[in-house]
Amino acid sequence: MDALLILSGLLLILVGLVWLVMLAFDTSLLWGLGSLLPPLTLVYVLRHWRKARKAVVLGAMGFIPLIVGLTLLANQDPQRLQAILSLDWARSPVQAPAELAIHLRGSLNGQPFAPQQGELIDGVLSLREGEDVFARREVTVRIPQLATNGNAPVRVDVLPQDTGNLPEVQLSWLLPEQELPEARRLNHAYTLHLKLEPQGPNKLAGDFHLVLPPQFKTTLSGTIEVFTDHLRYVDGKVDSRYDSRETLEYVITDYLKRRYATERVQLGILPGVNFPASNLSLDVEARINDRAEQLPVALRKSPSRGWVVVGDRYQVEEKPAASVAEKPQNTQVASTAPVANSSLDRRQRFSLERLQSNPSRYMNLQMRILTERGSMVEGRFNGIDTEGQIVVQRNLKGQGGASFAVLPAQITSIELLEP
Repeated sequence: MDALLILSGLLLILVGLVWLVMLAFDTSLLWGLGSLLPPLTLVYVLRHWRKARKAVVLGAMGFIPLIVGLTLLANQDPQRLQAILSLDWARSPVQAPAELAIHLRGSLNGQPFAPQQGELIDGVLSLREGEDVFARREVTVRIPQLATNGNAPVRVDVLPQDTGNLPEVQLSWLLPEQELPEARRLNHAYTLHLKLEPQGPNKLAGDFHLVLPPQFKTTLSGTIEVFTDHLRYVDGKVDSRYDSRETLEYVITDYLKRRYATERVQLGILPGVNFPASNLSLDVEARINDRAEQLPVALRKSPSRGWVVVGDRYQVEEKPAASVAEKPQNTQVASTAPVANSSLDRRQRFSLERLQSNPSRYMNLQMRILTERGSMVEGRFNGIDTEGQIVVQRNLKGQGGASFAVLPAQITSIELLEP
């Protein structure tokens, strides 16, 4: 109601001013031009009051609903009124600096592509546009030669006539009227040039060129910067304020090393976590000095220190300074090694039937599902519901998470993305 009154008042005032200018032009050309300047408009009203009074009265009537609307707004939402009067809505929003320097020219599926997120983890290069559950547009390149994470230089060149074990390229896009994104794949007949060099503790940067066959309407060329893990660093140290499972793994591993005074700590796979959160209680499995342990761990996040273990009173040992390049490498070994035998890879012989027969074996593991409609669902396996649907959960940065259930009969392809 308040917004309607304010708009009505502004509209009446605007109509009155336009009418006044038209009357001035009707009097003479000079008065018409002069009425476009506020001081001369007032002079015209005083000199030709009989002719201008109707327009002035109409404009003055607009102040009545305008004042009433502003009064109602002040009583109901004073902060909103203050924002309107301070003209905050007219100022350009200040954008936070981008984490990654990605500069690409071209298009994906015939549409402009401006990714804000990029990563190269476990041999999978991903460039993503949008921060919702599903990306508006995304290109993924699976490189078999890069089986492990690391900051080593990367060089990949593929020509349309090449054959063999080539990287697989996948495109996905989400239209406004769709709930799930569409996806397309190809593993030959394309051009790819990728040359990345280490930049900092967990970044790679360099050239990226991708040209797909004409029917895919995709040509991308420029420079990219990608993360090699889900950690963030400040001055060469892990930033514990960043929300990710890897950050929690790092914090818990560091805590266990100090608690048991040993470097021989291997953390198991953490239970599912939904962000954002300020307090977490986890049952952690770890192998400490070659002995399996199961420990309850409570974590709390503070604005200044980030994630910390509640009750952590163990002294931080002074260690000789190590190079920045060595730190993430040691962290990775401690945080990603599972309790089970590292040679056991559950991706081998994985299938929908095996998942249905033993779902607990694959809980909280990352997987990708393609449906018969061409839609793609990617996230962590969260079990099978009472109706037999495969439930997959995807966490969002700063936005919680979303769960998706897919009937097995609708699945055309399912992949396990973690060992």
